[in-house]
Amino acid sequence: MHKSGFVNIIGNPNVGKSTLMNALVGERLSIITPKAQTTRHRILGIVSGDDFQIVYSDTPGILKPRYRLQESMMRFVTGAVSDADVILYVTDTVEQDDERARPIIDRIRRSGIPTITVINKIDLTTPEALEALTEKWRELLPDSEVVPVSARERFNIEGLFERIRALLPESPAFYPKETLTDKTLRFFASEIIREKIFRHYDKEVPYCCEIEIESYREEPSIDRIGAIVNVARESQKGILIGRRGEKLKRVGTEARQELERFLGKKVFLSLRVKVNEEWRDDERQLRRFGYDPE
Repeated sequence: MHKSGFVNIIGNPNVGKSTLMNALVGERLSIITPKAQTTRHRILGIVSGDDFQIVYSDTPGILKPRYRLQESMMRFVTGAVSDADVILYVTDTVEQDDERARPIIDRIRRSGIPTITVINKIDLTTPEALEALTEKWRELLPDSEVVPVSARERFNIEGLFERIRALLPESPAFYPKETLTDKTLRFFASEIIREKIFRHYDKEVPYCCEIEIESYREEPSIDRIGAIVNVARESQKGILIGRRGEKLKRVGTEARQELERFLGKKVFLSLRVKVNEEWRDDERQLRRFGYDPE
């Protein structure tokens, strides 16, 4: 018997969804930063064995949209509730009750889809507090199994993996067994650059940036990548570039090094910054950047 299924990872910002998917897949597919709302797209990570295939889906954190980009991000989340074979609802030991998540929790409870509530970051709490959290989530999602983990420390990841496998439906594989993800190298190049911006800039600057891969040329010994960093205002362009271009150079250097580790070969990376006002509310541009603004 062969089992396959779509396992969709849903939860609030900053609970460790991307860290969890990377741990389950065994590869660094989703970017990770300490800032909320880092993930914008729905990213697949595929794990295959002789008699199973798990298609994990990392989704943006649940939020109340303020512009069309965030509306598109939330459609990734609501879509992940309806098209899952198994739902992983991820919470952690430090997040507070958030009313934004209640409609999604209610949808999950009504869906009838097998669900595992994953309590992440258990290395940051006590056994007594974890027991209280477990009881709370058994009340909120009574048909869900509760599994405590620490994605960062990789504690109980194997146990969670086995529970997921047990819930998969009988099905042939959806993708060739050697497939790791549905995303292209251009996508991962843009995400790695965006991660470095999130790590080095504060306030609104990272949230107003979108990376556009202008060119990507693969050669036997080196990949040559040209990227545009779109920002919403002229002032953000100055902040991003920095004095004598030093800040942008640091982002480019770290992104190039990360890309070389990811690709296993040399990379030449060229970055330039472009002011692109209101791109977060422009339907045509959102489609061009891979979002669904409708």
